[in-house]
Amino acid sequence: MNFLLELGEGLRIALEAIRANKLRSILTTLGIIIGVVTVTLMGTAIDGLNRAFMQSIAKLGVDTLYISRTGWFVETYEDWTRLRTRPQITLRDVMQLEKEVHTVLAVAPIVRSMAGVKYRERSSQNVSIVGSTDQMVLTGGLGIETGGRFFTAEESDGGRPVCVIGSDVATNLFPRLNPVGKQVKINLRPYEVVGVLESQGMFMGAFSLDNQVIIPVRQFLTHFWHDPDFEIQVKVGDVARLEEAKDELRGAMRKVRRLEPGDADDFAINQQEQIAERLRVVSATIAAVGLFITGLSLFVGGIGIMNIMFVSVTERTREIGLRKALGAKRRTILVQFLIEAAAICVVGGLLALAIAWPVTLVLKHFMPAQLSLPLVGIALLVSALTGLISGFLPAWRAARMNPVDALRNE
Repeated sequence: MNFLLELGEGLRIALEAIRANKLRSILTTLGIIIGVVTVTLMGTAIDGLNRAFMQSIAKLGVDTLYISRTGWFVETYEDWTRLRTRPQITLRDVMQLEKEVHTVLAVAPIVRSMAGVKYRERSSQNVSIVGSTDQMVLTGGLGIETGGRFFTAEESDGGRPVCVIGSDVATNLFPRLNPVGKQVKINLRPYEVVGVLESQGMFMGAFSLDNQVIIPVRQFLTHFWHDPDFEIQVKVGDVARLEEAKDELRGAMRKVRRLEPGDADDFAINQQEQIAERLRVVSATIAAVGLFITGLSLFVGGIGIMNIMFVSVTERTREIGLRKALGAKRRTILVQFLIEAAAICVVGGLLALAIAWPVTLVLKHFMPAQLSLPLVGIALLVSALTGLISGFLPAWRAARMNPVDALRNE
């Protein structure tokens, strides 16, 4: 109870001291305000980018595996050169693999190119043209807008000139029309639009998943690329069976590729977790470097708090001596000056958040930034800790003063 009374009294004296020296207190908090603003904005940006990247990675599908000739991440140029000599994955490999595996939900070949797409006088350039089968709607987790559909197995196997277009392509070519049933030209060849994909947004902030057109793989092989290197998407359907499915796929692919028992794999099985792990490492490094650099401004602000608290202790030496002569304990004096330093910093933190919030709203137009409640709490906690750490030495000096010497001070 006595300690709570000391806290209350210390807070009252601290606020009175701040009010009595308004200009000095405001100038002192500037360093803290700048430090907290920079740290908060850095934390906001890092948090927003992390969430955006994880949302992008989620589009790969946590229960989807990707088989390709090389892995997604190659450490050295020598490794890349060696892996590029592996034989390509062909459509025949994909078809044989589909017959060999029995524990997965769907298998789809994927191959890509770029081309222009045109409807009458309107056109879209640099559109991603994807060749696949009817199974891609499952492996890619694709949604189709109402009124349309994905192409069927018969259309895929027969190579009928049909296509499913992304929402950006639909908006560009058919601003006021329903695209379903219309004919577009891809590299001057007509394709009937049978469906429009639901919007998927950006992937990793690099390219739009809505600026694509999906056509039957046999049409792709006929008109775009005769011998491409395929990627294979495999939908497992159950995260719990992911490792089991990887083992089955590895055995099936070795059989399809006619590898001997002692031969190394000439393919790679990739999954979402690989990108997520890389991003966590990169994000942690960027966060550490960024917060260290921005933390320097907070350190400078803390030095300013320490300096002004030493000045305050010197100015109030007689007051300290009088209070100790009347029975105030060392702890009471120590708490009083710690509270004063922490109060100045918390006020600075609140002002910094008042500045950071509208800045974050502006940043949202350029990047995924959001000032979350946990970040607000961390900012205020950092402010208070800066005050306590910076004010400890001055408070300790005040607490250890001899009351007789303090009362003699002029």
